Amino acid sequence: MGSAAELAAAVLMMLGYPCLMLAALVPSTPAFAAAAAVTYLADLYLHRKGTYLITLLNKVRAGLSTRFLVRELLLILLLARLDLSEEPVFYAAIACFTLFFGLQAPHGALVTLIGKRRQMPVVTRNVDLASRLTIPDAPPRALLTRAGQKMLHLDLAAMAGLLVCALTGTDLAGYVGVAVTLALGALYVALLVPHLRARRLPPKPDKVLATVSAWLREYRPETVLYFSGSKESAYQVNMWLETMEQLDTRPLIILRERSVLERMAPTTVPVICVPGGVHLMNMDLSMVRVTLYAANVGKNIHMLRVPTMKHVFIGHGDSDKLASVNPFSKVYDEVWTAGRAGRDRYAIADVGIRDEDIVEVGRPQLAPIETWAGAPKDRIPTVLYAPTWEGWDDNPGNTSILLAGENIVKKLIAAEPPVRVLYKPHPFTGTRSAAAGAAHRRIIALVKKAAEQRAGDSRFRGDAAAQAAAKAELTRLKARLEDLSLSFDEKADEAVTSRDGIVDMRKHEEAARLRTEWNDAYWRSFPDFEHRVITGAEPRLYDCFNAAEAMVSDISSVVSDFIASGKPYAVTDSAELGAEEFRRQNTAVRAAVILTNSAAELDQLLGAVRDPAADALAEDRKELKEYLLGPDEPTSLAQFNTAVADLALKAEARNVGQASRAAAADGADGATGAAPGGGAELTNGVTAG
Repeated sequence: MGSAAELAAAVLMMLGYPCLMLAALVPSTPAFAAAAAVTYLADLYLHRKGTYLITLLNKVRAGLSTRFLVRELLLILLLARLDLSEEPVFYAAIACFTLFFGLQAPHGALVTLIGKRRQMPVVTRNVDLASRLTIPDAPPRALLTRAGQKMLHLDLAAMAGLLVCALTGTDLAGYVGVAVTLALGALYVALLVPHLRARRLPPKPDKVLATVSAWLREYRPETVLYFSGSKESAYQVNMWLETMEQLDTRPLIILRERSVLERMAPTTVPVICVPGGVHLMNMDLSMVRVTLYAANVGKNIHMLRVPTMKHVFIGHGDSDKLASVNPFSKVYDEVWTAGRAGRDRYAIADVGIRDEDIVEVGRPQLAPIETWAGAPKDRIPTVLYAPTWEGWDDNPGNTSILLAGENIVKKLIAAEPPVRVLYKPHPFTGTRSAAAGAAHRRIIALVKKAAEQRAGDSRFRGDAAAQAAAKAELTRLKARLEDLSLSFDEKADEAVTSRDGIVDMRKHEEAARLRTEWNDAYWRSFPDFEHRVITGAEPRLYDCFNAAEAMVSDISSVVSDFIASGKPYAVTDSAELGAEEFRRQNTAVRAAVILTNSAAELDQLLGAVRDPAADALAEDRKELKEYLLGPDEPTSLAQFNTAVADLALKAEARNVGQASRAAAADGADGATGAAPGGGAELTNGVTAG
């Protein structure tokens, strides 16, 4: 259960059905009406919340339709127990529920058919389909959203009318309720039928695929970012969007899951989501020269099979985790790392990646991170605590939250001279481990309590007027950003979003400017000494980096990214390997203050923040930054573009060579006659028999 309210609703719903039976047997119409109301409301609440119990009930054959049918049968039992079984209204009730459930089949079939017929084989963004295809508007969302629930709830009229009849003896109420339920059910089915007409449906898959292929031939993409993964992994493609927008070549993003597309951030780059492997393999991508892969997943094989392009693993972060030296990376033509450290990791791991296939390109995403200019003169320093989540196993080294988190926060809160604490946990924190979730909530409580205490401390005074003005500005900016919303509704009809999904460049640029203004106003909207819990997408992690003078974290790409700032940082050795072994195993902590689970070493970090002379690791951080992330010049984006251009030339050279060999083979065959069973190799590397 997601909350106490959901648990209470589940208990009420479970108890409601025995109560309905008891009320029917007694019989007690008021009790039955009360129990029925409870089951309706609890069921509706749990569906709106998306509680897992609903899925579980479906699995044990106690789904929504069954629950409605049981409630209706118990109403029939109530009427029988009230000696109404010989009355015409009793037979009307039986006929009503029989016909009503008979309508569920055509209703469900129509909803399913409309959904399937409107599903596109390829979903796009920033691809001009409107001028090439006639895609009609979607049916009204009210007809298709939660359609099954809406249809079943039409029995409320019959239920209410029959209960009034049972209470008052007025048959008319029963007949009216029955008539309303059947009329509304039939009307719902009738309203769906027109939306299956050909003129209200998108073109057939073959036509859509042909149109997208024609667009590809016109656009001629040169560099593709290919991504497949779960909806939770959408951040892995989002982190590369800005880089793709700044490429010197024509970019394209290819996704494999609709759920990732729904969660992808707005971008100006054309996007094609191709769920079907066969559809992807039949697309003409012969003009693509470089394909970039942000994750090692099985569906990569559908793209890796194309030999006319070069394939590169770019990953989704730089860290010392095992994912950074995955042996699967052998399948790519090249592996791009941020700096020398990535190259050395593969050499040490000895997983088959050749050194000549590794290219250091920096981390273009780190451009927004500001370089440290020393301790602030006009305010107390800020320390960011940004732990990673608990991971998929119970390794104590995964996160500091479980064993060290509260000690870290308590020591920072009690620090003298004082510092401000920002707590920004990983968004997955507590999703797998209940213990991690509990520790996370205790840390939030600590930070909020400390913030309340500091607000009442006479040593700390903020500019209330300036903060109020900043909050007003935040409200204005938020409203404007919502008006400019460039994100697509994940529940929207995919045919329509593909047709209309062309980003408005003016809005896109204005939204970027407004987000910058929003971030500035956010940090001005509360005192610069106030402890703060920061969750959600905004402000972003890098914005928190820029607001802090130091960070405490765990082994993850967060640490590698923070090193770009040159600021002091600490990493927790939660597995208690010891400082020497911890540094040996994890490159990114070589210039860090190593914390034990007691967090006793935090004084060293705070000393470095307050006094540059006490910063014994400053030079180490400078050297480690270049080792991990590459040199500052040329810029990472320039290095990245150079790497793309160099690899594209290699792909072109390969293709020209293949064409030359094929031409030479054709010439030889013409002169001497083709050998029996022989074949010429095409330029795409496939042998034609």
